[in-house]
Amino acid sequence: MDSGKTFTYEEAFAASLEYFGGDELAARVWVNKYAMKDSFGNIYEKSPEDMHWRIANEIARIEKKYANPMTAREVFDLLDHFRYIIPAGSPMTGIGNNHQIASLSNCFVIGIDGDADSYGAIMRIDEEQVQLMKRRGGVGHDMSHIRPKGSPVNNSALTSTGLVPFMERYSNSTREVAQDGRRGALMLSVSIKHPDSEAFIDAKMTEGKVTGANVSVKIDDDFMQAAIDDRPYVQQFPIDSDTPEYRKEISAKDLWGKIVHNAWKSAEPGVLFWDTIIRESLPDCYADLGFRTVSTNPCGEIPLCPYDSCRLLSINLYSYVIDPFTPHARFDYDLFRAHVRAAQRIMDDIVDLELEKIDMIMAKIDSDPQSAEVKGAERHLWEKIMRKSGMGRRTGVGITAEGDMLAAMGLRYGTEEATDFSVEVHKTLALTAYRSSVDMARERGAFEIYSAEREKNNPFVARMREADPQLYEDMAKYGRRNIACLTIAPTGTTSLMTQTTSGIEPVFMPVYKRRRKVNPGDPDVHVDFVDEVGDSFEEYIVYHHKFLTWMDVNGYDTKKKYTQEEIDDLVAKSPYYKATANDVDWLMKVRMQGAIQKWVDHSISVTVNLPADVDEALVNRLYVEAWRSGCKGCTIYRDGSRSGVMISVSKKDKKADGASLSQAPAPCKQPEVTEVRPKELECDVVRFQNNKEKWVAFVGLLNGYPYEIFTGLQDDEEGIVLPKTVTKGKIIKQTDENGKHRYDFQFENKRGYKTTVEGLSEKFNPEYWNYAKLISGVLRYRMPIAHVIKLVGSLQLKNESINTWKNGVERALKKYVVDGTEAKGQKCPVCGHESLVYQEGCLICKNCGASRCG
Repeated sequence: MDSGKTFTYEEAFAASLEYFGGDELAARVWVNKYAMKDSFGNIYEKSPEDMHWRIANEIARIEKKYANPMTAREVFDLLDHFRYIIPAGSPMTGIGNNHQIASLSNCFVIGIDGDADSYGAIMRIDEEQVQLMKRRGGVGHDMSHIRPKGSPVNNSALTSTGLVPFMERYSNSTREVAQDGRRGALMLSVSIKHPDSEAFIDAKMTEGKVTGANVSVKIDDDFMQAAIDDRPYVQQFPIDSDTPEYRKEISAKDLWGKIVHNAWKSAEPGVLFWDTIIRESLPDCYADLGFRTVSTNPCGEIPLCPYDSCRLLSINLYSYVIDPFTPHARFDYDLFRAHVRAAQRIMDDIVDLELEKIDMIMAKIDSDPQSAEVKGAERHLWEKIMRKSGMGRRTGVGITAEGDMLAAMGLRYGTEEATDFSVEVHKTLALTAYRSSVDMARERGAFEIYSAEREKNNPFVARMREADPQLYEDMAKYGRRNIACLTIAPTGTTSLMTQTTSGIEPVFMPVYKRRRKVNPGDPDVHVDFVDEVGDSFEEYIVYHHKFLTWMDVNGYDTKKKYTQEEIDDLVAKSPYYKATANDVDWLMKVRMQGAIQKWVDHSISVTVNLPADVDEALVNRLYVEAWRSGCKGCTIYRDGSRSGVMISVSKKDKKADGASLSQAPAPCKQPEVTEVRPKELECDVVRFQNNKEKWVAFVGLLNGYPYEIFTGLQDDEEGIVLPKTVTKGKIIKQTDENGKHRYDFQFENKRGYKTTVEGLSEKFNPEYWNYAKLISGVLRYRMPIAHVIKLVGSLQLKNESINTWKNGVERALKKYVVDGTEAKGQKCPVCGHESLVYQEGCLICKNCGASRCG
């Protein structure tokens, strides 16, 4: 437990480096993301051993409440060195950590029953989303309840604006919430039956729009069949009504073609095969009791009902392969079953720990100085989550290292043989986890609304009944402790600490190159690369950990410096050959997902990685195959597609043929330079801290692209008085009779009245004004945004206030960088690799997954 002693970053890194056997990347990831810290960044754990004892002691404390408790030592041995059981990020950082009051749940779904299309309900969802994100939760919610564009509403607006403006609202709210250096995560979904679904599908194709959310379309079987058969399809609102207010007939084939095109172009929207999700869902057997599934978490692996949440945990599949990478490799099913039983038990204990955390959160809300009116909504939100979490006791036992497990068994990912083996492993996991949940029901009691009668026709239950009749009989007799148990999540940075492949995915690359800066005058230095500013770099080879194990087992020297040809030859001899993320058999990967899905009661987060040169016909084929194979969802990522989002241009600008953006593929054209500024420009408002003062940036947009920037001090007698709720408006250029220019900012308040802030240019001291003019100048001549940000960052300024102002301007501009743009010349602070790309305004490391926002 926490002794109160703190450690420096250097102390924790050194101890962790030893713990991970010299793996710098794993050590930095653990210290940066998972070591217990307080709100000031003080570190209370020296290595993962301390963390695992913290978790083990808390699990053991809960275990003592029940019969046949596990000891702290037993739990620790399952966690130690990330060998067998690995709690996900939120439980790992939050269990036993009383320095920060945060939920242990990785993901939530919200949604208001009743008059959910009212403006008040839409705003309440916005508030609840932000409240959950500040507690580290990822959030999903569905938008199918919002009236389609142009339909009548009972207020002064007369007609609805439709889905897209609210998508942008929810996206902006997500971008504003920082979670320990990372932005909130949001999933927005909509039914394909909704009349505005096409606008939803197109929303992210405009550069800079809805950048704070993942978007997925809920597709029903009737639509899929209509698209395949080229039949009409009826959209309506409300989508589930027998007497809808509005109906229209569309071409399913055309709309499906748009989904496929956009996914090929920009990797979104994802697709959720909603009839499959609902048909297979055990919680939906209790839909009338509040467990009707409405959306998913941001990565799609947990379909949820409103105000339910889920905590996640992974089992390291590689660790159950005996004699890996040898002809007599075998899977230890007995040990695996024992650990799955324990994992499900630990997950149920974590539900109890989460209920304690929710009590702490509500106590914190009660003690906050705000009025009951202000904090009442947040407290009611957590009351609803407490009730739903306690009622269903949902868990999320999953796996990681699927790719390494298959390779260690001598099986090639994506083959029939490998798929059959994986299915057997996941079937074993499912039956064992459910056996554990039934045993806990006998010892601890079933979840309170369990009903064998309600579940008897569920397809997932039917498969279990056929595979293990005794399990079904016992479940009908004793009930089950948890309403649903299983998932497969993307394990991300967690897999860096297990030193394995991530989740269900194949290895990304078994061998790759990195560069490190060197002094060419040092002895024994080999200069392989000199960059544009003259810095020298040495290239070195990085091996996937389990590829090194294969080399060692098969007698290859792991210390030797191999040529590229020798490396290619090694890979070709290994079980990782033709089994990487970019060269597996894509159709077989989708079929494998569908086959495994039959033994996962929630869903599976998996991405089909495609090379840049594939056509849309392949994307179409993969999506259709995913539906037919029984997948609950599918995400396609074509290499480079994130940067393929077109910049918004007006109809009159479609003939623009300026040079291609340096950060985008050739088809993306840069907007034309507009030398004469229009009198009015649309404008985004971005707030930031300048030293300890509150500042605001006005980013003028021409055809959705930054054209100029103004900044000023906010809420000051001599500064800019601006309501906190304002995020958009117009910048209007005024010219007096003497030809002198003035820039005004105009916004619309909640009552629809237009308010103007006059004379923006007069709100600056000369130094800020001059730098803003410089930045606006390069923006107007269409220097790529990533280059503008680099220019701002390179300004040599000595004054501290100027530097924090500079950081604020960088933050204001980052949201307009095309996703996928490389941050050239910048190194990842975690792994040191030059592999940073812009994604939704953040810098993301493609190598280790670390992120930096703001």
